[in-house]
Amino acid sequence: MTVKEREEWLSRVMEEYRTCLMRMSYLYLGDFALAEDAVQETFIKAYYHLDSFRGESSEKTWLIRIAINTCISINRKPWMRLLKRAISLDSVNKAGITDRYRDDTVINAVCNLSNKYKQAILLYYYQEMSVPEIADALSIPVPTVQTRLTRGRDKLRTVLKEWYFNEE
Repeated sequence: MTVKEREEWLSRVMEEYRTCLMRMSYLYLGDFALAEDAVQETFIKAYYHLDSFRGESSEKTWLIRIAINTCISINRKPWMRLLKRAISLDSVNKAGITDRYRDDTVINAVCNLSNKYKQAILLYYYQEMSVPEIADALSIPVPTVQTRLTRGRDKLRTVLKEWYFNEE
């Protein structure tokens, strides 16, 4: 692939996937500036490793996998423990998430899940990825994704029990 083709590819994927990667990175990191950095780093990594993309998954899945790994790397840095990362609804909207949420209770509950459940929930509900796409993005089997979604929902149901009206 020529340099010009790479640059055209990069421009296209930045336009097409920037918002979804920003949304996912923000929900994962809890900080708008860090999410912007993670998205930029994701595109840089994708650009330099474009030749390693085998096409076994969609571009979106591949980019999300890179973004998740980037967020994990950022979260592992010692200084991250010093940040207060409470997520507000206004900042989520700034990150590109629509205003369909009445308050930030659900978003905070999701962000407080352990990483394995949080990743599955974010990719399924916020990125609207299918279970097989999530399995590709996380490099785990489909049944594992299904289990993580079920357990994540159960944990959210427990945490949010008093928050919503349940007719059951």
